[in-house]
Amino acid sequence: MSLSIDDVNRIARLARIRVGGDEATQYQARLNDVFTLIAEMQAVDTTGVAPMAHARDLFQRLREDVVTEPDRREAFQAVAPQTEAGLYLVPKVIE
Repeated sequence: MSLSIDDVNRIARLARIRVGGDEATQYQARLNDVFTLIAEMQAVDTTGVAPMAHARDLFQRLREDVVTEPDRREAFQAVAPQTEAGLYLVPKVIE
């Protein structure tokens, strides 16, 4: 697939980008190079190749799910302006 100057100008208009005549030809060449690269990549035979999420086999090291911080809820609620039944009370801001 190759783009014409009209295609480049249309893409620029849709993207709301002002492109001059010389710039349009430069963008045309660059975009056509990208499409050529894509065509080359699509031509590679990938039968028998399993899809990968990453180029290397990486594994997430998981730690045991345990509580490591002390329970300071009572201390925090003791210094709060207003609490009720273990909840923080705040002024109503939406009517």
